[in-house]
Formats: sequence, structure tokens, C-alpha cells
Amino acid sequence: MMGYEDILKWSGALGVATVMVVTAPAKADPRAVVELFTSQGCSSCPPADKILGELAKDPSIVALSMPIDYWDYLGWKDTLADSRFSARQKAYSHVRGDRDVYTPQVIVNGETHVIGSDRAGIENAIHATRKSGDVMSVPISMTVSGKQLNVSVSGPRANHTASHGEVWICALSKAVPIAIGRGENRGREIIYHNVVRNWLKVGDWTGAPGNWSVPMENIARDGVDAAVVYLQDGTRDRPGPMLGAAYTSLH
Repeated sequence: MMGYEDILKWSGALGVATVMVVTAPAKADPRAVVELFTSQGCSSCPPADKILGELAKDPSIVALSMPIDYWDYLGWKDTLADSRFSARQKAYSHVRGDRDVYTPQVIVNGETHVIGSDRAGIENAIHATRKSGDVMSVPISMTVSGKQLNVSVSGPRANHTASHGEVWICALSKAVPIAIGRGENRGREIIYHNVVRNWLKVGDWTGAPGNWSVPMENIARDGVDAAVVYLQDGTRDRPGPMLGAAYTSLH
């Protein structure tokens, strides 16, 4: 059983890109970005994976599944894991100044961590983070035109002071069923929702409205059918509060 106090190990994997077509503007101004750090080798994770799927149906929440790779040594190599997600989870821990790196772990709006199977705790964290600072204070929109993904970031809303951040795009697979052959979840088929399959920085935001266009071939790959753009204070190595986000389907 993998729990709250388990110890971290590292290894890595990454995917390649391919071209996609389609789509429509994303709905702007969600109230939260919820990142789930999960693993196919963690027996405590399936309830959290199910909750993330439920959250992904809520248009006011940007739900992201970021499978980690540090449990691969236990007998089942996670087929969706990316070492960059393991590094991101550890970076959040460093920023908080604690050693709380575990699965299933949810990070809400870049600020608060919660056990991923605690639905009430996630909702409480969404409510609490919305009260502080500039969390989700910058409107963002995203459209796909031909083979270009177009991102528009506004200035902060009135009474907010956000003035810098990094703009990132995540290419998602909305639902990925995995039959697990070994390890703690052997014999189970689990559906993973909004799995991040590619992840790249688009640019830096300096407080003024900005626009970026990204070739779809830079973010898409087989199975990718949605995309998320988010604006986050801090850097990849020292991630801070989420300032804004948008989601769009790619089919």
C-alpha cells in the first residue's frame, strides 16, 4: 500500500509529437487547476483516479493527471509516467518547505496539497486558495485554427496585482484505460482521465495582455484529444500559485 509518508525515487520517460486538427474556443475563467500525481503501481490511487474523472466533468475545474515514475521499481512500470511530473511534484514540496511527496497527491491551484482520494478536502482547498492573493485572477482563452493553437492571456482583473508568470500548454488524453498486469493493482483495468501526454512552455507573461501561437505538431501525439493552457507564478523549478487557465477539446 502506498501512502502519505512513502519515500521518493527517480527515473524517466517522455513522448513524441504528431499533428492534430480541429476545434472551438475554450471556456475561460475556471476556479481551480487540480493536479493529481498518481501511479499505476499504487494501490491507494484508483479512488483518486476516479475522483479526478468526476472533477474533469466540471467545467469550472481544470483537472490534470500527472503520472509519476518513482514506483516503477515495485514490479510494474507505469505506462503513462513521465519523470518531469515526478520532478514537478518534488518542486512543489521544495517550495512549501516540507517532504510531503506521496501518491495519490493533489495540488490545488499550485498552493495546497491534499490526499487525492479526499473529495471534500479537494473542494475545501479550492475554496481556501480562491481567498488568497492572485490565484486564478487572470483571464485566459484558447482556440485552435487549422494547425495552430492560439493562446490569449489578459491583464489581471481589478483589485489583483499579478504581474509575471510562465505560460504552459498540456496536451491531454481524456480517458486512457490501462490493464495492469503486475504490482499492487495487478489484474485491474483502470481508466486514467485528462492524462498529460506532452507539456511545454509557451512563453513568459509580464502582466500585460499577450498572445502566442503554437503549432499543433508541437503538442499533439496519438491519443491526444484535449489541451490545457495555464499561467503560473514562479518557474518550473519553483512553481507558485496558478494565475489562470483554460481548457479546450480537440475533437
